[in-house]
Amino acid sequence: MTTPHDPAHDPALLAKAETLIEALPYLQRYEGRTFVVKYGGHAMGDPELARDFAEDIVLLKAVGINPVVVHGGGPQIGRMLKALGIESRFVDGLRVTDKQTAEVAEMVLAGAINKELVGWIARAGGKAIGISGKDGGMVIARKVQAKKPPKAIEDDGEPLVVDLGFVGEPDRIDTSVIDTICAAGMIPIIAPIGVGDDGETYNINADTMAGSIAAALGAARLFLLTDVPGVLDKDRQLLTNLTPGDIARLAEDGTISGGMIPKLETCVHAVEAGCEAAVVLDGRVPHAMLLEFFTSKGAGTLIRAD
Repeated sequence: MTTPHDPAHDPALLAKAETLIEALPYLQRYEGRTFVVKYGGHAMGDPELARDFAEDIVLLKAVGINPVVVHGGGPQIGRMLKALGIESRFVDGLRVTDKQTAEVAEMVLAGAINKELVGWIARAGGKAIGISGKDGGMVIARKVQAKKPPKAIEDDGEPLVVDLGFVGEPDRIDTSVIDTICAAGMIPIIAPIGVGDDGETYNINADTMAGSIAAALGAARLFLLTDVPGVLDKDRQLLTNLTPGDIARLAEDGTISGGMIPKLETCVHAVEAGCEAAVVLDGRVPHAMLLEFFTSKGAGTLIRAD
């Protein structure tokens, strides 16, 4: 004879209920607000993590938050260029982008990757629209130039400026397209491509694009999904809360370096230009975004203005 199941004494069910209760104040506080999420790194290449990510985004929309996704795609661009026999060259981590490379980047970003993400959202039960910064004149870009290291200088002592080709950064952002999509109950999936005043197409770093969009929208959160747990101190322990002043000191003493510096510069720009807070967290952790937002402990490094 079996004993009737008593939900009131099932630890697993009670834990789920406690999780929902813990999330309640966050749901109430951010209903109707916007979260901008930069999706990239190894999470993009893992189908299971991609499914988890799509479910997280659909859940945010279902509880009244407006998620806006900006995605990267550097490795995929690199693979396509290699398949086409087009050589890649980098300066300070930025791909030198000639006309042919720009066309391939747009094809991969605004085509294959963008629509694949739209498909993942659909499978998770959501409705998404894939666009790029060119659509509706959303992102007007300006050309980016890189400077070689100090040892590579001209006779007058000034650093050499390197022409990166069609690499840009957001100059002006019109959020009306994003606002319209969100108001219609759908999720914008944005490829980091913009158009210049000269009418040319520019490839934009996805972190930079996400930060600029978060600032323009006055987003409640900017999430940068990375391949590390967040910002670590010199003992490899996670730093959970930082300000721009903290970040400047950590950069000066060498605690943060390499690729983390431009990510944190993006966060600082976003929070100083209108985004309430930015978070750097590990996109390889299943549902990391929900753990960061809906629990008191969090899961990454939160950056707020001083």
